Amino acid sequence: MASSGFQADVKALQKHLAARHLIYQYQHNKQMSCPAMAQLLSNTLYYKRFFPYYSFNVLGGLNNEGKGCVFTYDAVGSYEKVGYSSQGSGSTLIMPFLDNQLKSPSPLLLPVQDAVTPLAEAEAVDLVKTVFASASERDIYTGDKLEIVIINADRIRREYMILRKD
Repeated sequence: MASSGFQADVKALQKHLAARHLIYQYQHNKQMSCPAMAQLLSNTLYYKRFFPYYSFNVLGGLNNEGKGCVFTYDAVGSYEKVGYSSQGSGSTLIMPFLDNQLKSPSPLLLPVQDAVTPLAEAEAVDLVKTVFASASERDIYTGDKLEIVIINADRIRREYMILRKD
């Protein structure tokens, strides 16, 4: 889960979700699937809709078939399964770039088409590095360091990149 917004609310939300995930693991003796976590996050945000967590979230992981899934949220729990997403102050710069590079078709086209151009892992990581380097040059609120989490069926790997060196 990647979150932007008020960091105290983000930490409180992450702590709450971690506790709920632990309870799920003990009750069901298995890890929670990404779609199940997506619903839990939506319910948690909606429950606090009258005094919401000021956090805007993107949840990514693997579904039950081992394929990637990405969910994007607003502050009150409305969510959507998408091919890719961005949240935060730099998202207005990042999303058009991703739309252009991934050739996302209009969601109004029928029949429904796949939302993302498939990329190799190395290409996807390079694209993420490029869009964040670009956003950090134009948006002063985008942070100084990027953490990329690569999730495969085999393992989870992290890469880091310094965005600004000034």
